Amino acid sequence: MQPTTPFRLDGKVAWVTGGGSGIGAGIAALLAAAGATVVIADNNDSNANREVAALREAGHKAAAVHIDLADEESIVSGCASAVSQHGAPWVLVNNAGLQDRQLLLESTAAEWDRINKVNARGPFLLTREVARAMVKAGAGGRIVNIASAALVGSIIKGLAAYVGSKGALLALTRAFALELVDHGITVNAVLPGGVATPGAMGAKGPPVEGPARRRPPLGFCEPRDIAAAVLFFATPAARYITNQVLAVDGGFSVT
Repeated sequence: MQPTTPFRLDGKVAWVTGGGSGIGAGIAALLAAAGATVVIADNNDSNANREVAALREAGHKAAAVHIDLADEESIVSGCASAVSQHGAPWVLVNNAGLQDRQLLLESTAAEWDRINKVNARGPFLLTREVARAMVKAGAGGRIVNIASAALVGSIIKGLAAYVGSKGALLALTRAFALELVDHGITVNAVLPGGVATPGAMGAKGPPVEGPARRRPPLGFCEPRDIAAAVLFFATPAARYITNQVLAVDGGFSVT
């Protein structure tokens, strides 16, 4: 009998928020290649459906569900719909987020609220709904939060609201891990460094200025690099790992 590989997700369901583009699409592709049925949760139906079609064309199992992380009703109804169709997920990747910038001296409460509603409040509400389904299913699970290497130095000007929201997500990782560990659900975080994605390139705000412009020793990351860290946390290889943080930053932290 062949031993089970620790890096497979065969028979598992994995949800990826913001999986319609950028880092999320890279994560969805790798989890699907590892055998998971991937559910792309996105508020952009066109992007989500495009990625689902690409995954199916490659022979993988995939579906899409419309979820707007700024809207609690959308989160609750979207989760209920996806669970009814695909069962409780084994993996939830809280990846979706807004990256627009606003200099501190020009910042507004409205922009702070907009960013934090999607980047922090949304994952809190979504994790609540998904964790309820995981606990009810009784099979354990994995939650991976995508925060940011901006929290540990790879930062540019204008990110006060963004790093505030990602700092909240990192703190929630610890709180979630404590409350869910008795149910066999692990919760970890990945801190991506610079990744050239449509969201990053199209972010609104002042000219990019700050340490994160510096090229890391290993070069800037690609979505697949972040996806590899997520896959590790999602598989049996990480079954005894929870409340941990992994920066994938191309070596930025040593410069």
